[in-house]
Amino acid sequence: MTGLSAVLIFVGLFLLGGAISFWKQKLPKGIIAVLGAGAALALLAGILRLEVWA
Repeated sequence: MTGLSAVLIFVGLFLLGGAISFWKQKLPKGIIAVLGAGAALALLAGILRLEVWA
């Protein structure tokens, strides 16, 4: 696992936690959607950068 993939996975999990927290606080759905999309993209990028695919 490279450092960048670890950082991307960490950021994705952080954003996912923020989206869940905002959802529990019943904040606007647009903010939750943006956080969720960012979390999904960061996690996907981190997983795809793992060296197990090569």
